[in-house]
Amino acid sequence: MTETTERPHVIRDARGKRPQFYEEGGLDTAMSMILVLASELSTLRDRLDSAERVAKLNGMDLAAGIEALELDQAALEEREARRQDFLARLYYLARKDAQEASEAETAEGFKATIEEIAQV
Repeated sequence: MTETTERPHVIRDARGKRPQFYEEGGLDTAMSMILVLASELSTLRDRLDSAERVAKLNGMDLAAGIEALELDQAALEEREARRQDFLARLYYLARKDAQEASEAETAEGFKATIEEIAQV
């Protein structure tokens, strides 16, 4: 296994209104998720291809090795961390939309603020 450098967990959210390309609600979020999946799949396929080529150059039966592989706890935890990072990127827009919706002011809250200001 190769050493990986530990990345700090930083949530980077763009500010402001996002452009909307589709009239139907949720399609932009779905398309974003599809593009994240496509990017992950492409990267995974490239890495697998590289591993297969290196193994072949070294006379190894990679498929048999993968089938026989038993992971230790550290490897399982590393995979889970990678999986969680992937899911965070996959659901980025859905999470951001939910956060913005929870922070958005309701019409009643707006009216209450106006009334409060008017009484001062």
